[in-house]
Amino acid sequence: MSRLILIYNPNSSNYRRVKKDVLDKKAEIFAGYELSEYTIKKIGFANNVKNLKAEIRDGDFCFALGGDATAAITANAILESEKDAILAVLPYGNFNDLARTLGTMKLSDFVAENGLLRAFRSAAARELAREPHGDGSERRGPQGAISALYPLEIYVDGKFWRYATCYVTIGMTAAAVELFDEPKFRKYMQKGHKSSWRSYVELAKWYFKNRHSKIFLPEFTINGKKTVKKASDYAALSGKSMCRVMKGGEDYKKPAIFRSKALKTISFPRLFILMAKSILFRTPGNNTNGDILEFKNPATVELQAEGEYQIFENIKTIEVRKGEKCLKVITKR
Repeated sequence: MSRLILIYNPNSSNYRRVKKDVLDKKAEIFAGYELSEYTIKKIGFANNVKNLKAEIRDGDFCFALGGDATAAITANAILESEKDAILAVLPYGNFNDLARTLGTMKLSDFVAENGLLRAFRSAAARELAREPHGDGSERRGPQGAISALYPLEIYVDGKFWRYATCYVTIGMTAAAVELFDEPKFRKYMQKGHKSSWRSYVELAKWYFKNRHSKIFLPEFTINGKKTVKKASDYAALSGKSMCRVMKGGEDYKKPAIFRSKALKTISFPRLFILMAKSILFRTPGNNTNGDILEFKNPATVELQAEGEYQIFENIKTIEVRKGEKCLKVITKR
């Protein structure tokens, strides 16, 4: 029998929905599975990854109930554990980029008759789950597939920082993520208000207030080449979306390629053009299999992956690349 680990954050803005929709009905929804739970605590991203990876066993379904932060903790825990576990994502966040990439956007995808979880309960599906997916191909069940996702790997001054399943940004866009941790904003969201529109409004207010407040990225090069003058951001995108509205592609299926670009988003006209292209067509960028950002002088920068950020001081290089390690994920057919 497969074991299923439910991972959730009781302090998240949509925890009430998680409890009502899933946790209060878990015995019925996940009938036939051995259940375990991991509660995300206020101990930081890295410590949650460390604690969760110690719980993961070969053959587990790690079921992330939350937004991209919850999914990112779960994905990093699986990858660092090196166990043969599978990630499933049910979105309860502001943007839900990983769930959009995987196509698993509704509870009914999983719990309907012959839903995804039931599809993979069979011995045949478990056997497929143990097979490597080095070619990026999908192994389909009755309602879905077990696929390979190749995450981005981020290194700071040569030291591994974390995996990113969909995207990573450095600079102003990373600094903006701090507003989601402000007590006033989190309290508002926890009352059950709509998440996405309020997030966009707050981001817009933060942008016009802070875009000229400091140099978000000191002078740097990418792979030895100069970037756009006074670039304020670097973005790497591998998944199907970034912040919900910015379109990506299917680079997450590929072991050695993603799109990246240095940006000058402090210029509103440039930001407007970027967003228009990203929403209507695809987020601009250059295909690469790895980028090394090298700062002219030791720098202090903000770095974030899927909504989880950290400030680094006096660093010289940041490297973003695709590694050979893949993450097994459940995707909707």
